[in-house]
Amino acid sequence: MIQTETSLIGPLMDSLERCLTPEVAGRIAGLRAPEELQERLEVLADRSTEGLLTEDEKSEYEAYVHFVDFISILQARARKLQREVASR
Repeated sequence: MIQTETSLIGPLMDSLERCLTPEVAGRIAGLRAPEELQERLEVLADRSTEGLLTEDEKSEYEAYVHFVDFISILQARARKLQREVASR
């Protein structure tokens, strides 16, 4: 994600983090993409590396990458909450 997107998402993530309960945080931290999606991402990543993506595939891949970035940030926030709860 470019810096502008990250700085815009920060306040949204702060608000979302305040909604997390320890149970929900645990579920979010444990989220994993289904195998079918992981396989599709690998195909698109390989095609991207080789410069073979069609315009549709490029759009699909970029959407996945942005979504994975968002989920990764959310999971990091969820793990932070879990650590804070555990240290109380």
